[in-house]
Amino acid sequence: MAVYKRGYQRYQGPLTGRFARLMAMPRFAWERLLQQRLVVIMLCLSMLWPLLCMGFVYLANHLDLIPGMGGGLEKMVSINAKFFVVFMNIQAIFTVILAAMAGPGLIAPDLANNALPLYFSRPMTRVDYVLARMMVLAGLLSMVTWAPGVVLFTMQSSMAGWGWFTGNWRLGAGLVAGFLLWILVVSLVAMASSAYVKWRIIAGALVLGFFFILAGVAEMVNAVFRVDWGSLLNPSRSMYHIWCRLLGAELPEGPGTWEYASAIAALVVLLLVVLERKLRPVEVIK
Repeated sequence: MAVYKRGYQRYQGPLTGRFARLMAMPRFAWERLLQQRLVVIMLCLSMLWPLLCMGFVYLANHLDLIPGMGGGLEKMVSINAKFFVVFMNIQAIFTVILAAMAGPGLIAPDLANNALPLYFSRPMTRVDYVLARMMVLAGLLSMVTWAPGVVLFTMQSSMAGWGWFTGNWRLGAGLVAGFLLWILVVSLVAMASSAYVKWRIIAGALVLGFFFILAGVAEMVNAVFRVDWGSLLNPSRSMYHIWCRLLGAELPEGPGTWEYASAIAALVVLLLVVLERKLRPVEVIK
């Protein structure tokens, strides 16, 4: 029978589960990322600060091994909310750099090569596509954020005893929740930049500029208008305040927690709108 006489028939075979479809793209994307030398080097560099913090935790719980150290040193090397906030701030810098390296290569090539119709012609929605791409960045950034943070908290709890854990469990919960929120924001910024700019190098620069330029704009607004609400334009400042609230640390001066949380929520919605506008299988040009 000639090919043109065969009518089109929809595929009637078994379909894979949604989770299996979601994990298909991250599996190959992680493999490609680990083949990039700059990404691997940055991952190794981002582990130096957690290693130093582990040494600090060990020192704080074994001061008796250092002769001649008085009680004043115990207050200086105590493991408290301030220690974990400093740890989160340093690791947040590495996450932005990693997102600038890895994020633009996730969506920009698909848009540049018009590959979105190939994805969406299969049983995959735009939500599935965004979740799959976000899982790539979330898995990569988790290696340098909440994963080493949990190791630090577990290490301190095992050395200090059950009493320290029951009195400071909020530190571990706040650390994980704060890092997950930060990973969400950084991942959305990286994907929105990659979707808005189809060139990988420019998209990576846009990710870095998003955080550093907004920080400068926020300081300029505060200085020119002599206000403090300009800090709401700085996502890093907003996340720092939220981290202090979650961990029970001393809150910095400026707007309240609800104002900073509203600014982060508005930023997340704006980034999702950008992704919704850019990730379409068909584009109509007037």
